[in-house]
Amino acid sequence: MPTTLTINGTAQSVDLPDDVPLLWVLRDEVGLTGTKFGCGVAACGACTVHIDGEAVRSCQVALADVWGEVTTIEGLGTPNNMATIQQTWVDHQVAQCGYCQSGQIMNAAALLAQTPNPTDADIDDAMQGNLCRCGTYPRIRAAIKDAAQRIQEA
Repeated sequence: MPTTLTINGTAQSVDLPDDVPLLWVLRDEVGLTGTKFGCGVAACGACTVHIDGEAVRSCQVALADVWGEVTTIEGLGTPNNMATIQQTWVDHQVAQCGYCQSGQIMNAAALLAQTPNPTDADIDDAMQGNLCRCGTYPRIRAAIKDAAQRIQEA
C-alpha cells in the first residue's frame, strides 16, 4: 500500500516497505539527492533533514515513522532566492569539499528557528554530531551568527 509524505510542501506517494530509511526514500525514490549518505548510523549528520521543523537524521527514520512534513535542503530556498542560512554559507565560503554541508545547513536552520540569537555554546551544542572532515567549524559558526543577525534585522 502506498504511503503519502509531504516533502518540501508537495505530496509524494511512495510504494516501499515501512522499514526503508527516509534517506533512501528521498534520494532513490523521490530524486532529492541533496541529502547525503554519510555513515548510516546517525553519527555524522550528513543526512539531516527536518520533520515538522525538527532536525533529524534521515538514515535512522523509517518510512513508517515519519510523523510530519519533511523539509530537505532543496526545500529551504530556491536557486534564485536562497534561505538566509544558505546565503551566509556562501558569503562565508563555508564549504570546502561540501559533502556535509546540506546536513550542516539543515541543522543550523533548525537551531535558528529555536534559538534566534544563539551563543557560541548554543551553536556548539546544536551542531555537535554534524561532522566536517575539512574542519570548517569556525566558518560554520560565523555563518550561523551572521544568519541570526540578518534574520533579526529583516
